[in-house]
Amino acid sequence: MNKTLLTLALAAGLGTSLSGCFPVVAAGVGTGVIMADDRRTSGTFIEDQEIELKADRDISDQLGDQVHVNVTSVNRSVLLTGEATTDALRQQAENLAARITNVRSVHNEIVVAAPTSLASRSNDAYLTSLVKARFIDAHKFDLNHVKVVTENGTVFLLGLVSHKEADDATEIARTTAGVQKVVRIFEYID
Repeated sequence: MNKTLLTLALAAGLGTSLSGCFPVVAAGVGTGVIMADDRRTSGTFIEDQEIELKADRDISDQLGDQVHVNVTSVNRSVLLTGEATTDALRQQAENLAARITNVRSVHNEIVVAAPTSLASRSNDAYLTSLVKARFIDAHKFDLNHVKVVTENGTVFLLGLVSHKEADDATEIARTTAGVQKVVRIFEYID
C-alpha cells in the first residue's frame, strides 16, 4: 500500500508543478480514459458533470455562506453532503438540486451544523485518498466503478456495481483507519 500512496502523492505533486497547455490536454485525456472505463453511458457521464456544476452554482448563488454543500452525481442520482446552519437551508439545498434538469433522485446527507473546518476537510480528502489506495491494492474491482466521497469522517460510496463489488468496497472502506461510518448509495447491475 505504501507504494500506491507514494505513486498517488507523486502524481499529485507533479500535476501541480506542470505549466502550459499540457495539464489541460492531460486532464482531457484523463477524463476520456475515465469515461471509457465507466459503466455509465458517455451521455450520462456528461449529464452528471453538468448536474454537479449547475447544482453547485445554484446552491452557492442562493444560499451562499450559510451552507457548505458538496454535490456528487452518479447516473443522475445526486448526493448532497456538507453542513447547513438550519434545517430549512438543508431542505432548500435539496430542492435546488432536485429541480436541475435530468436529476432522477437526491440523497440529502447535509447535516444541520456549522461548516466544518479546513482541517476537517483536509482529513476528509486524506481519507478519500486512503480508501481509494486500498481499493487499488485489493484488486477486487475497477476503481472507476466506485466513487468515494468523504464528509466529516463518513465515507459515502456510489456507483453502478454488482452486489459483490458493493460488499467488497464497503468492507475495505469500513476497515480503513479513521473512517467513522460508511454509507452505501449504490445502484446494482446484477
